[in-house]
Amino acid sequence: MGLTYSDAGVDIDAGNRLVDLIRPAVRATRRPGADGEIGGFGGLFDLRATRLNDPILVAANDGVGTKVKIAIDSGMHGTIGVDLVAMCVNDLIVQGAEPLFFLDYFATGKLDTQIAASVVKGIADGCIEAGCALLGGETAEMPGLYMKSDYDLAGFAVGAVERQKLLPRELFAGDVVLGLRSSGVHSNGFSLVRRIVERAGLAWNATAPFVQGMTVARALLTPTRIYVKPLLATLRRTTHIRAMAHITGGGFPDNLPRVLPKNLGVMLDLSAFNPPPVFRWLSETGGVSEAEMLRTFNCGIGMTLVVAKDGVAEVENILRSVGENPIRIGEIFEPEAGGERVVMQGSLGL
Repeated sequence: MGLTYSDAGVDIDAGNRLVDLIRPAVRATRRPGADGEIGGFGGLFDLRATRLNDPILVAANDGVGTKVKIAIDSGMHGTIGVDLVAMCVNDLIVQGAEPLFFLDYFATGKLDTQIAASVVKGIADGCIEAGCALLGGETAEMPGLYMKSDYDLAGFAVGAVERQKLLPRELFAGDVVLGLRSSGVHSNGFSLVRRIVERAGLAWNATAPFVQGMTVARALLTPTRIYVKPLLATLRRTTHIRAMAHITGGGFPDNLPRVLPKNLGVMLDLSAFNPPPVFRWLSETGGVSEAEMLRTFNCGIGMTLVVAKDGVAEVENILRSVGENPIRIGEIFEPEAGGERVVMQGSLGL
């Protein structure tokens, strides 16, 4: 008797059932330019609906790293999709771009339609929070490459910005660096996080030692903050923001220089950070040095803004009016030739 694709571990019918399950979540992400329907070979977006005069498209893709392993091991799949969207759209907003649409890639060993639907519902929730349409995606069932119902995620986002509003702009010594709070660890450094949890001998359903009323898994799966809407609202009301940097892999030493010209550096005041308790627990339990914490984690600051010195008060007031609590964490300076471009002063107090 001949073999079938199903015998080889790939269930086409399950994939079709998944499309039906996620259709309502995808429709909920409709926005001008996209109708929120899925099922075609390609997703369509009408750029004219943005009413931009001279648009530049900005694209970003990312994943959630081994944070997804905590979702798999704990059976908590509902928010990992929010992380996926956040990691992509936060990279768009730093260039001043409004996210327009998002596509996802879900790869697994054996398709569990309920798990996949829960993940996609989280992706849709993230898209709604970011104001972009979930335009399409791909589900790949690959037995032999992934174990059983283990899965991995990738996301792809496209946004647009008026050419003259593209960030970064020209920066100057004396510009001030503002920080916006993170919601926790976000989606970087989880290979180290998981090693520390293992060293501590904690099960995922154990009570978290760094936050009350949550299990370890629930606390660590707190979704990455999506900064899009408050930052778009702020950018519409001021021209004093000269650059922004999303604090992801590589932390402060690697991400801030990405928006600085070669002749400028940044001096950070670590005493201004006041990191959430999870970072103290990770540092103490894992014996992680302050320098390693700063290069691996956001340490409580998930987004930074470089603001013209004479416009800081205005930007701070606007940010507060849209629900943010900006913190002055540093200043742009001109280092000596060959000098360090990211200088840390003070201590995180971990």
